[in-house]
Amino acid sequence: MKLVFPRIEYKEKAIDYINEFYEYGSVINGAGGLDHYLKESTYEDWLENVISYIDIANTADFDVPRITYFCVREEDDRIIGMINLRLTLKNFKKKDAGHIGYSVRPTERRKHYATDILSEALKIYDRMGIEEVFVSCERDNVASAGVIMKCGGVLKDEFFSEVYEKDLKMFVIKQGK
Repeated sequence: MKLVFPRIEYKEKAIDYINEFYEYGSVINGAGGLDHYLKESTYEDWLENVISYIDIANTADFDVPRITYFCVREEDDRIIGMINLRLTLKNFKKKDAGHIGYSVRPTERRKHYATDILSEALKIYDRMGIEEVFVSCERDNVASAGVIMKCGGVLKDEFFSEVYEKDLKMFVIKQGK
């Protein structure tokens, strides 16, 4: 698996990725808003948005800079997941969202891709010198909590998120050991 920055060549594969979530009635996380853009705009507009969020100097005060990647299986170039890496935390992202949002397409779950995706993300944060990475999940999402703990996550807090209107767990993963 490799992380690929979104580009126009992945348009049809990205649309197929999002459509699979709809087909399976599955929640979409960590897709950098792609699902919303495909409903209200275009893939091309989403690409511009993804690029704009890397622009740290011009990120809106209420938001944080971030990078979104496709997680692509090298054997067949299929998008198996997406990950959104927040480069800093503030506001609700610090309390409720954490550094990382990610998803794995429904037909590729239970194949350890989530662990691989989170491990790759942690390598990026390690290179950036971020020593504590915060990752949240819904309280009853046992699979996601298991992935986070497998990657070194330690439960920091359990709480009701006013933003997401859900019970969440927040984990911290210590880097640079």
